[in-house]
Amino acid sequence: MKNPRLKALMEDWLPEATIDDMQAKMESGELTSHDLVLMYQARIAAFDKTIKSVLEINPDALHIAAALDAERKVRGSRGPLHGIPVLVKDNIDTHDKMHTSAGSLALKDSIAPKDSFVASKLRDAGAVILGKTNMTEWANFMANEMKSGYSSRGGQVLNPYGPGQFDVGGSSAGSGASIAANLAAVAVGTETDGSILNPASQNSLVGIKPTVGLVSRSGIIPIAHTQDTAGPMARTVKDAVYLLEAIAGKDPGDAATMVELPEFDLNTLLNEQALKGAKIGVAREEYIGKLTEEQEQIFQQAVDKLVELGADVVDVAIPASKATWGYKVLSYEFKADLNAYLNGLVSHIPVRTLADVIAFNYQHGEKMLKYGQEVLLESEATSGTLTEAEYLQELEYNLYMSREQGVDYVLKEYGVDAILFPMDGSTIGSRAGYPSVTVPAAFTAEGEPVGITFTGTAFSEPLLIKLAYAYEQATMVRKAPELRINTEEKIHTTS
Repeated sequence: MKNPRLKALMEDWLPEATIDDMQAKMESGELTSHDLVLMYQARIAAFDKTIKSVLEINPDALHIAAALDAERKVRGSRGPLHGIPVLVKDNIDTHDKMHTSAGSLALKDSIAPKDSFVASKLRDAGAVILGKTNMTEWANFMANEMKSGYSSRGGQVLNPYGPGQFDVGGSSAGSGASIAANLAAVAVGTETDGSILNPASQNSLVGIKPTVGLVSRSGIIPIAHTQDTAGPMARTVKDAVYLLEAIAGKDPGDAATMVELPEFDLNTLLNEQALKGAKIGVAREEYIGKLTEEQEQIFQQAVDKLVELGADVVDVAIPASKATWGYKVLSYEFKADLNAYLNGLVSHIPVRTLADVIAFNYQHGEKMLKYGQEVLLESEATSGTLTEAEYLQELEYNLYMSREQGVDYVLKEYGVDAILFPMDGSTIGSRAGYPSVTVPAAFTAEGEPVGITFTGTAFSEPLLIKLAYAYEQATMVRKAPELRINTEEKIHTTS
C-alpha cells in the first residue's frame, strides 16, 4: 500500500480492530469508511491469493463508502455498522454488480434480480457490502467426499492458521477464513448443519447460528427450509451481536420470521458476570470420544473455567445424542427449495432446475465433478413435492428427537440454562432449528483453533450471547493468524 498513513494503520492498528474501534476513528475524523475499504482491499490483495476466501469485490464499494462518509458528516451515523465493510457468503443475493453462485460455475453469471432480505438490512444499517466469500459448493450438498471450502468457481479455501494443514471448516469457509485473516470487519455465513459453527471453531471466531426464523432466508440459495439460516461470524462477541442486530427481523416473504422475536439490548447482553449463577449442562457422551486427547483436555479446561467464573456445571445425558440421524429431510427439501429459487432468476441463466444443474455438471465434468455429485442425484430422485412418507416421517422424527429428546429435554430434566458442546456440536441444535453460539477456547500445540459451543432452546440468543461474552472476556484466547503476503514474505499481524 503506497499511502503511508493508511499503510501504517493497516499494519499496526487494523488487525483485530473492532467495530467500536473503527467507529471511534470515523467519528473523530481520523479515518473514513473509504479508508477502511482501501485498507481491506489492500489486505485482500496481499493475503488472499493463498487463502482464496474472497470470490468477488464489490465494484461500487469505494463509492458506497464515500457516500456513507458524506452522510455521516451531514446527518450523523445510522448506527454501529455505518461505514463498516462486511463480506457476505456467495449464496446470499445482492442486487448489484456482483454474482451469487453458491460456488458453482453453473451460476457464475447470475446477478440476483433483487437484494436478499439480509443484504437489504445490511444496506439499511449503513454497512458497505465489500464482497462475496467463497464457500463449499452448494453449501456442501453436492458430493459426500467434497472437501470443506472447495468450489468449482473459487477453488479451495484454506485455513489462515495453517494453510493446507488445518481444516478450514464448512460450508461458510470463506466467511470464516476471511474474518480470521481480517479481510473485513465481519461476515455473514449460512448454516444448515454446522456451516457457521464449524468454521467459527476452526478459525478462532465467534459464530452465531440463530434460531430458524430470527433472520430471513429470502434471497438465499437454499438447502432445506426447516434448518437453513444466515448468521454472523466475527472476531468478538460484541461485533457478532452488532451484525445480528442488523440482519434480524420480520420478513413477510419468510413465514418463519413472522413470530415474536427477541430484542438485543447490549446493556444487558454484554455482562462479564453472566456466568455467575448460570447452570450449564455439559455434553460429553457421544462427543468426547470423537476428539483428540488434546481437544478433550482443552474442553475440560473450558469447563473448569466456567466453574471458576461461578457457573454451576453438571454433566448431562442427551437421549438424542444416540439417535440415528439421516439427511433425507435435506435431500427432499433441497430439490423443492432450489427449484423455487432457480425459477426466480433472470431468463439467460442456463440452469432453471436441479436437473439442469446436474446436466450442466455432466457437460462440464472436468471442472464440475472433481468430487462427483451423488448428493445432487439423490435429491433429484425425489418428487420435489414433499409428499413422500419417508420425508414426512423423518422430519417428525428429527423434530421430536432434537427438541423433546434433545435440547428441551436437557433444559427441563437437569434444570440447566444452556448446553455446552465441544467444538461446534451442531447436529442436535441444527435439526431443532435452535440457536448456538461458538466462541474461541484455545489453540492446540500445533496452532489449530479450538472452540466451544453454547446451545439453547428457540430464541434464547440473548442468554447464549451473555454466556459466550462472559467466557470470552474472561479468557481472551483469540490471536491473529500469522499470514504470508503473496510474494511469500512473512508478515506478523498484531493482536
